[in-house]
Amino acid sequence: MRVLVLAPHADDEVLGCGGAIRHHVLAGDHVSVAIMTNAAKGAPDLFSEDDIRRVREEARAAHALLGVNATIFEDFPAPCLDQVPRHRIADRISQIIAQCETEILYVPFRADLHVDHRILFDAALVAARPFPSQKVRCVYSYETLSETEWAAPAAENAFLAVRYLNIEPHLEAKIAAMNCYASQLRDFPHPRSPDAIRNLAAMRGSQCGRKAAEAFWVIREVVD
Repeated sequence: MRVLVLAPHADDEVLGCGGAIRHHVLAGDHVSVAIMTNAAKGAPDLFSEDDIRRVREEARAAHALLGVNATIFEDFPAPCLDQVPRHRIADRISQIIAQCETEILYVPFRADLHVDHRILFDAALVAARPFPSQKVRCVYSYETLSETEWAAPAAENAFLAVRYLNIEPHLEAKIAAMNCYASQLRDFPHPRSPDAIRNLAAMRGSQCGRKAAEAFWVIREVVD
């Protein structure tokens, strides 16, 4: 299978589905990761070009550890995707989907706190519309620590765990990949920490009878 993970920012892909990435790689699937933004373009007063070079080097190291086949870096401005015409983002995602011959697509959650996550979700669904010619068969939404659980406490913002993936064999690889992101790691109890990753994996595992799991919201699955 051909798998594409869309990440608003570098490290979202590991936090949200690092275990799934490793699972697909070991299953023989071709995995691509597209990191869609460049904060030096959107907030140069906060993020320098050197900052972006560093985090992209960290991403390459994390992806090499997980076995990712292709890493794509886009330059949409972060943290302000809301200033970009939506059709431009959707059009570029469509091109990436076609380039990667994507069959399984992972996207951020629609109600994440960060507006970049929400916009990318909407654009991805436009790009992956189920036309007869569409190769994308499955669309899964992942939860991102420090974004999904920090959304406003309203019913429409609740992450509905529908699909569980046993990541007990891959948890250490996921944490090792996150450790590559030294610039993004924080100390526990911050959610972007190894301990928090373990805790979430254990909680999701306990919901499905496994020691560690990642949970996904199913947007679409096509079975022929």
